[in-house]
Amino acid sequence: MKQAMIFAAGLGTRLKPLTDTMPKALVPVAGQPLLWHVVQKLSAAGFERIVVNVHHFAQQIVHYLQANDRFGLDIRISDETDGLLETGGGIKKALPLFDQDSPVLIHNVDILSNADLAACYSLVEQRAPEALLLVSSRKTKRYLLFDDQKRLQGWTNIETGEVRGIAENSSLFTLRSALPLCSAKNSSLQKLAFSGIHVLSPRVFPLFSEMPDRFSIIDFYLKYCQQHAFMGYEQEDLRLIDVGKLDTLEQAEQFIK
Repeated sequence: MKQAMIFAAGLGTRLKPLTDTMPKALVPVAGQPLLWHVVQKLSAAGFERIVVNVHHFAQQIVHYLQANDRFGLDIRISDETDGLLETGGGIKKALPLFDQDSPVLIHNVDILSNADLAACYSLVEQRAPEALLLVSSRKTKRYLLFDDQKRLQGWTNIETGEVRGIAENSSLFTLRSALPLCSAKNSSLQKLAFSGIHVLSPRVFPLFSEMPDRFSIIDFYLKYCQQHAFMGYEQEDLRLIDVGKLDTLEQAEQFIK
């Protein structure tokens, strides 16, 4: 069974004032809510079970799914109304709602793309990497760092100079001041932007029990990337738009068309 999770719990502060009265997941693009676009894409790629986490205006999302008969899919709700758990904590809370023997594809609700979700899922289903992160070389402030084999090695914020997770010592969680990425030790590391789409192998599900209730999935990846194969995947001709801000809504309309 192909299964996925849609992150729909966020406050959507960058989309105010629209999100003063509705959750980000229900903000319309080209006549349909963002959630509709992601569900349709997952359904077309063969996904049968989808978990949607909710927090901000949670009941609006629940009612929307009920009104649409959950689009004929096994759509389940992971309720975070008691408090946002961030991306990693959201996955941890939702794990019991999944088949424990199949990978889970994670998809941010505000990402529209031409990503081949079935191909991403299949790579993990074939038991190759323990996590697959869809990445690209687009311009951003924060990058994941990969070695020549596309295995995750760290993270950097090029605006602040922070670098995390580089394996020159065991303190993977330590935030450090800028390290020269052009140094001999780190010269082969490639900076790639994360898409908000990734796939987790069931082999790493047990690791979530070692994490707190609230944490970022990037923290999880950085903590375990030296012991586990978390791989970056670049899709040729990937087109992607983050519909997180008001000024990207018009771009998203054109993207859909």
